[in-house]
Amino acid sequence: MRKKPATVRIARWSATHPWSAIGMWVVFVALCLFLGGAAGSNKISDEESGVGEAGRAGRITASGHFIEKPEENVLFSAANGGKLDVATARKAAEELARKMKALPEVESVGIALPSPDGRALLLPVTMKGDTENADTRVQPLLDASAATEKAHEGIRIDQIGTGSTAKGLGETLGEDFKKAELISLPLTLLILLVVFGAVIAAGVPVLLAMSCVGAAIGLSALASHVLPETSAVSNVILLMGMAVGVDYSLFYLKREREERRKGASHLDAIEIAAETSGHTVVVSGTTVVVSMAGLYLAQEATFASLATGSIIVVAVAVLASLTVLPALLAKLGRWVDRPKVPLLWRLTMRSNESRLWPVLLRPALVRPVLTLVVSVGALLALALPALDMKLKQPGSDDLSRDIPVVQAMDRLTSAFPSKGTVHQVAVRAPTDRAGEVGTALKTLLSRTEGQELFAHDQTPTVRASADKRVHTVAVGTPHSPKSDGARKSLELLRAWVPEAIAPVQDAEGAVSGKVAQGVDFTGHLEDRMPWVVGFILLLTFATMVIIFRSLAVALSAILLNLLSAAASFGALVAVFQNTWAEGLLDFHSSGAVVSWLPLFLFVVLFGLSMDYHVFVVSRIREAALDGANVRDAVRDGITRSAGVVTSAAIVMVAVFAIFGTLSMVEFKQLGVGLAAAILLDAVVIRIFVLPALMTALGRWNWWPGNLNSARRGQHAAGSDETRQLRLPQPVPAGATQYGQRPSYGQEFGYGQEFGGQEQTSSREQADAPPQHRQSYAPPDSYGPPRGWTQQEQGGHDGRPDLYQP
Repeated sequence: MRKKPATVRIARWSATHPWSAIGMWVVFVALCLFLGGAAGSNKISDEESGVGEAGRAGRITASGHFIEKPEENVLFSAANGGKLDVATARKAAEELARKMKALPEVESVGIALPSPDGRALLLPVTMKGDTENADTRVQPLLDASAATEKAHEGIRIDQIGTGSTAKGLGETLGEDFKKAELISLPLTLLILLVVFGAVIAAGVPVLLAMSCVGAAIGLSALASHVLPETSAVSNVILLMGMAVGVDYSLFYLKREREERRKGASHLDAIEIAAETSGHTVVVSGTTVVVSMAGLYLAQEATFASLATGSIIVVAVAVLASLTVLPALLAKLGRWVDRPKVPLLWRLTMRSNESRLWPVLLRPALVRPVLTLVVSVGALLALALPALDMKLKQPGSDDLSRDIPVVQAMDRLTSAFPSKGTVHQVAVRAPTDRAGEVGTALKTLLSRTEGQELFAHDQTPTVRASADKRVHTVAVGTPHSPKSDGARKSLELLRAWVPEAIAPVQDAEGAVSGKVAQGVDFTGHLEDRMPWVVGFILLLTFATMVIIFRSLAVALSAILLNLLSAAASFGALVAVFQNTWAEGLLDFHSSGAVVSWLPLFLFVVLFGLSMDYHVFVVSRIREAALDGANVRDAVRDGITRSAGVVTSAAIVMVAVFAIFGTLSMVEFKQLGVGLAAAILLDAVVIRIFVLPALMTALGRWNWWPGNLNSARRGQHAAGSDETRQLRLPQPVPAGATQYGQRPSYGQEFGYGQEFGGQEQTSSREQADAPPQHRQSYAPPDSYGPPRGWTQQEQGGHDGRPDLYQP
């Protein structure tokens, strides 16, 4: 007997020691959460997050060790948006200043300054403590502002600053994510309930996915002390964890149920699912991990953080599917199909073949070349808008204008442009050159005077570090971050700074800020994109060749996934670079796609699409190894896998689409992009393009391999990694059957319900042709008894599946 695959050995141990496996998983998840909470997370600093000149400016500023204090700007304007009553506004400002000074959270209050147009008054306030937790300490200041506004009719008081802005956005976005979580879990459960028709079966994938997310968040916190993490990593872990966690459990559970329906005992069904779907889960998880690892080649801290979080949650999901899932199924037994939802249960347990999928597949199978040309042409047409893709960093101009704090920011920047888009100039030089640096920066600021590209409502202030080595100054521009004016002002500053500090020996300078960070980040991605994409394509190609031993399958997988990704990019550009969908999705179009999204989207899509591709092609290969011709193998493989793939795709699309309802445009674009890509992949690629391509290629699908030799190896040595239940085979006269061989369960002393994986249900026996109503051939793994030789018979389907003495 050949040694069984690791997935089967692990599943057998878990199934025969269910409480041990479940207990170990609970301890693992609890330990991850405890250690992650105790260690805390190490966030990416400005020194680590920047690239290009903006990154260099951030590192120069950080080396000055400036003590950053949280600042609040209190804006006084007319409540009706008209002319301000200056006397009333100054009286309100003086009253509020007294209240602020009395607060223990306030360090100092400045002098109220009028705007250049006289329509507003600005009161600067500096808080005590650091900037990290300012949002938790700012409420008393907000209460004081609200009380003052209430006492002065006709005056509107807005408070915008480090703490108040973070608090306002945090509350809005926090509500968004709570809403997403509240919707996603019931929606996922509802979809799985339709898929399985039983409450427990629907709950198991969700429960397992949630435990994977919890463990991954804890492990990610630990990993952040090696690779610092971004604040978005927990959201990405939730997104990826729920998607792959539910998918992997779904693959496994559906196959286990399918084998039980065919007559396998419960334990046999688990082992068959472990060797087939379990193998597919490992392969799929590996492809996702390989894809996400490509993000490290971007050489950018945020991408490295997202890659780490995604890799951890995918690895944990694979581990859960191989270990605790078999234990849960073994412990639940037939209770996994309880309590049944009457109508849904009958629909999921229909024994007859679905009529829908053969109808949908008919064009691809009957006219493969025509179907291939039409479907690929449609996807390429959808991909065309991607050629006009524009990239930009997300900023305040991308936020919904319905958010109160965003409306306040707009009023502030309208009255005081220098508080809006700001360029940060940083210069580092020896301490004894501090005077020269100060003079150089004053010369630089004088060049901005009179230039309409720069703001003039306030005089910029030069700051010096305690050791006088680092000097910084903030230069404002009246233009929005996404405008050409803001970019031109950046180009001018970056040209003037080297000229200004050129006379200062050993001085280095750079310009940062939101606009600079966006320009440099986009340029950096354009430089690194070929390396990342090339790495993913090369390793994915190698992985597919190793799995399927076919260059044709590997190459087609790469091409189909590239086509799917291109079409989703086209849809993304069509939606978000135009205004027609603004009302539908509640966003304000910036005319661009968030700069980090295309690369991240490509990596995620490539990994997740491989899930479906590996699963579907594995089922097609099973049918081909079983003797079916290419057309029948494609039809059988896709029809048998269509329900699982469709169910998994619906879950993913539903979860991703919820992110399209969030307020931040980057999450809208991420959700819509992922949902569109998965939908296209599951519908167009898997129903039309893939079957048409494989049917057209015929026997070249497995080039340079040979399925005939694979079949001979399968039956001689039991080497088929997808040991499935075969259709009953005719037994020629004189052939001796050895179907009395004990099943997996019987051989090792487990359940006695059925005779093993090669048996079938009475309904299947009754439905088989008369000449086929016989016992199954023995399991592949046992091999023929000694003295028997393999004889390929040319029965009704030509399957070489019999042995004769």
